[in-house]
Amino acid sequence: MCLIAGGLSLSSKDIAKIIETGKHRGPDSFGVWSDGFVLKSSNFGDVDEVKGGEHVLIQCRLAITGSKSYTQPFYNDIVLVHNGEIYNHEFLREYLVERGVSFETDVDSEVILRLLEYYLYEKRLSPWEAVKKIMLMLNGDYAVAFLYNGKLYLFRDPIGIRPIYYSQSGRFASEKKVLWAIGDDAHPVNPGELVEISRSGIVKRRLLRLTSIKSLGSSYKDGLKNLLENSVNLRKRGKIGVLFSGGLDSSLIALIASRFSKVVLYSAGAEGSRDIEWARKVSEELGLELREFIFTLDDVKTAIPEVMFAIEEPNPMNLAIGIPLYFATKLAREDGMRVLLSGQGADELFGGYAKYLNNPTLMIKDFEELAERNLARDDKVSMLNGVEVRYPYLDQAFAVLALNAPINEKIKDGKRKVILRKIAIEMGLPEFVANREKKAMQYGSNSQKFLEKIAKSEGVKLRELAALKFREVFGRMRRGTGAER
Repeated sequence: MCLIAGGLSLSSKDIAKIIETGKHRGPDSFGVWSDGFVLKSSNFGDVDEVKGGEHVLIQCRLAITGSKSYTQPFYNDIVLVHNGEIYNHEFLREYLVERGVSFETDVDSEVILRLLEYYLYEKRLSPWEAVKKIMLMLNGDYAVAFLYNGKLYLFRDPIGIRPIYYSQSGRFASEKKVLWAIGDDAHPVNPGELVEISRSGIVKRRLLRLTSIKSLGSSYKDGLKNLLENSVNLRKRGKIGVLFSGGLDSSLIALIASRFSKVVLYSAGAEGSRDIEWARKVSEELGLELREFIFTLDDVKTAIPEVMFAIEEPNPMNLAIGIPLYFATKLAREDGMRVLLSGQGADELFGGYAKYLNNPTLMIKDFEELAERNLARDDKVSMLNGVEVRYPYLDQAFAVLALNAPINEKIKDGKRKVILRKIAIEMGLPEFVANREKKAMQYGSNSQKFLEKIAKSEGVKLRELAALKFREVFGRMRRGTGAER
């Protein structure tokens, strides 16, 4: 996980602002490629030495996979930066080596670079053709920017797990605030989309949409069970941390993870909140270690500016969800955890919300909007604490099979997530956990209740409080960007 940024016509002052604003995403080192000038350093004081340029690519790195000493950008005929993780990078590395491709590092990002070189130069595909082919090959969470033949290209995984934004001025960054810091607007690259940036303008094309992929099977349940187990295994890293509420989604992930390694569960909520009570009950039932952050009203007051800085919008629901996530990832980081698993995505794939009972077609719509509605928020809040969140339910193969499972295997006789509950029970999750009904994080943790108390004490509604705090955090930075408020 890291910050990637850059674009057209950036001064040394712009580059310094970008790194200063976004270095919380990558505190280990930074790298800059600017019209052939290269500077890489673990000392952020060296940023004063950078040079501006017509084409610039930047990375601030949080080292998770590969050589801790290696910092991007990669540069040769193609210059590339990548944020995220490629879970099948070892398989793809072997695939390329068999075709005569050599590697310089063990970093997963280099696989993307070599795939681009292979398809652009060896196979002579266009960037649009090459990137689509690569998207179909990669199993991972990624946002990528590369410079090829004088044009910048940006693309994002087909689910949109890792955020990336661009401006009409031809700049890009992992977070909107990084673009706001240099006076630019910010627009998301959509999941599965390739954006081409040049002096001639900006061209966008959606290359891959998972909801359009058809998958047939006689036993969805067995297939989903096997794919979920494999997904958790791919995303583990040493001791496994799990964001935990004691509900079906996170409990099943924790149970599966415990078969591969030692598991530590992380929960955050007010004392007496439903999520904390259930987390204690279920962790004891599963025999897994639970770490709790019990937050108070004063804790929430203190955290509001931090969480608002992360979520980058005056959205009271995202603020309320971001509060417990902020505290849980903060605790995990203090414990030395850099990776946590999350149950995000299961509700949209299996019909977890009550609204789906009357209109199951909303599941597809919500899944396609997951990137900017939920995933960008979770990514930015967790990265504020230097923690990467991974999503086993959003593994590409698992998601495609889940999307193709018949509605009556998900919603039946007024019950939701039917097939996932069956899988959980078959895999050994206690029935009282597997059959627990959904309780949204902001209500289960009591963060919503605390925020409403704070708003009332200031004589405003919660929506007004969110707007006020947003202006306090970003007012000066956003002035003149032309971005919608």
